Amino acid sequence: MTAVEEKTAGTAEDTAAEESVSQSEAVEEELGDTEPTSEEEAKETVFSELQEDGSSQETPRNLDFLLDVPLEVTVELGRARMLIADLLRLGPGAIVELGKAAGEPLDIFVNDKLMGRGEVVVVNDKFAVRLADIISPAERVKKLA
Repeated sequence: MTAVEEKTAGTAEDTAAEESVSQSEAVEEELGDTEPTSEEEAKETVFSELQEDGSSQETPRNLDFLLDVPLEVTVELGRARMLIADLLRLGPGAIVELGKAAGEPLDIFVNDKLMGRGEVVVVNDKFAVRLADIISPAERVKKLA
């Protein structure tokens, strides 16, 4: 390598190093000092105690932004298991017997999670469900175990 090439190569390396340092300084300036400078500035995180029902004693936060989130509500009349051969034999007028007894409460699911139970009613010529029981948060947690 000639002296001119060595000087040019050295200059390119110096320029790259300077750009790297200036980029680091720009990022630090943009983010600010991320570490506390004294113990007074560092705050300890305090968690509130949970009650038996899973709720907190803290004052409720404003959760209005969640009110527009769509949820899927499903009401299950009953279930049945059958062989593929039996399924293929079904036709118009066929009756499929379900596992729930007549008059037994229907299961109400919200996003595939059991939320409560209810009974069928008719409102303005449409089926509806009257809520009879809401599953408490504690009962839902017990079912997960």
